[in-house]
Parts: sequence; structure tokens; C-alpha cells
Amino acid sequence: MLRTKPLVSVIMIFLNAERFIQEAIESVLAQTYDSWELLLVDDGSTDESTNVALRYAERYPGKVSYFDHDDHRNQGMSASRNFGIHQARGEYIAFLDADDVYLPQKLEHQVAILNSQPTAAMVYGATQHWYSWTGRVEDLPRDKMHKLGVPSNTLVQPPKLLTLFLRHEAWPPGTCSVLARREAIERIRGFEEKFRGMFEDQVFFYKLCLSATVFVESGSWDRYRQHPDSCCELSRRTGKWDPRRRPNPARGAFLNWLEDYLIKQRISDPELWKLLRKELWPYRHPILYQFSVTVHRIRQIKKILKRIRLEIQRNLAFKYPK
Repeated sequence: MLRTKPLVSVIMIFLNAERFIQEAIESVLAQTYDSWELLLVDDGSTDESTNVALRYAERYPGKVSYFDHDDHRNQGMSASRNFGIHQARGEYIAFLDADDVYLPQKLEHQVAILNSQPTAAMVYGATQHWYSWTGRVEDLPRDKMHKLGVPSNTLVQPPKLLTLFLRHEAWPPGTCSVLARREAIERIRGFEEKFRGMFEDQVFFYKLCLSATVFVESGSWDRYRQHPDSCCELSRRTGKWDPRRRPNPARGAFLNWLEDYLIKQRISDPELWKLLRKELWPYRHPILYQFSVTVHRIRQIKKILKRIRLEIQRNLAFKYPK
């Protein structure tokens, strides 16, 4: 007896995304895998994206659905994703941001992997950082693949991925690169709604990778559009996220959450705790951290000055031999 195709629920949250949302929706409609539903969750948009979403829901009843929060309020990214998960009917869950796109074989390829890997709660691959969407020739060479730092086409047992993430040897997946089992998402209670923007995706992936086996694949099936109005870029401009700041307050909030979560889950893995304490040290001891940074910089300057002095001495010895 042939197994019926599992339904995939693609959850697309959006906020004032009129510039790109149509292209994102069309990339779902273009999927070679046909057993899917698309849930469009409006997080309080005030532009034309609401009407675009409503038109698609009207044009494709039973396939595309529109949702928004009570009174059309803005509730944040995590709450909107959880709303979509609650409304989803699929056995598998995928996410697509309204300014990104899927490649046509995304769902077909990843459904086949989860079907063949019954112990895997989630599959993910590399995401393309997409600059060439502009059509400008000079942007084409800027396209690059998001690093994985994990051997591809392998099953990874928990909590291995978390230790790699904290060591900065591997990087959490891009949100649009994953396909996950709904039961696994429900088991970890989805996204943490206190995180409304930065790190909301990492919180989710840390929770899932801590509790479940994950399959890391070699394929790349999504494009992460790089543009000045993206969540990350807006956070940088408003000062909520500055990757150059050390220590960074946004990451500090994430690491404090992770510590509390590991305690609540009664995680005792010594390597994981050692790495987390190392990451937390700059936030718990900021004066000592700044002092150590200053000392390190002085040592680096001394090394540079020493190399310069030796080079000058060699040049002088060559120019004025005894």
C-alpha cells in the first residue's frame, strides 16, 4: 500500500512586506511537491502586503490561508510563527520569510529526506545569501553560501550541534532552510515569544537541537535576500544589534535565556556547560573582560612593533654592512 504524501505547512509571517511578498508566495506555488498548504500570518501590516496576501488566499482556497492577530495587532515574529504553527494541519512544518524565496525542489527534496530518516526531527542545509536579486552585474559575485560547519548528509545527535554552535565551529540554520516534524516543534513548545526580533530563530533551533536528532543535508534550497530593510539590517540601524560590539547586549540576553533553559531542562552535559560559561564570562565580568581585551591589544601592538624593529634592523644591516 502506497503511503500518502505528508502535508507540509509552510508558515510565512510578514510585516509591511509589499515589496517582496508576491515573489515569496510564488516560490511556494512553484514547488514540484504538491502536498502543501501556505499559511500567511500578518503581524499588523499597514501597507499593501495585507491585500496581496488576501488576494492569494481568495485565489487559492484550501491551499493558501490568511491569518492575523486580534485587532490586527503587531505581536512580534515569535508569536506570529507560533500562531501559524497552531493553525497548521501538516505533519511537516517549513518556514519562509516574506522577503526570501524557495527554489522549486525545496519541499520535494527535504520531504524525501525526512521520510527516509525516521529518527530525524528536522533537516536543514546551507542558505544562499542572495545579493544578485537586484539584477545588478556587480552584485552577482557577492552571492555566497551560509556556512554549516557540520559534515553534510549526516545525522547529528543532541547536544552535539549546541556544542558546535557555542564553539563557533558551526552556525545555526537559516530559518527558511529547514523542514521539521510538527510533533517535534510542539514538544519544545515552538518559539519563545519574549524574543520578538533578534535571536528568535536561534532560540528555536537551540531548543530543538538540544532535544532531537537533526539531519544536515548537502543541498541548498532557499535564498536569503540581502537588503537594507531586512530584520537584521533594521536592528543594526536602530542600535538593537551591532555585531561589532563586544560584548553584545542582544547576545547576552540570548545566553542568559539559554542558561535558564538548560537548568529547567536539567541538562548536565559538562562540555555544554563549560562552553556556555565561557560565552557568558564577558557579560558576567564586563570590567575584567574589557581589561583582558586591552591587554590583548597591547600585546598585539608590541608584536607588530617588534616585527617593524627587526625589519628596520635587517634593512640597515643590508644597506650598511660591516
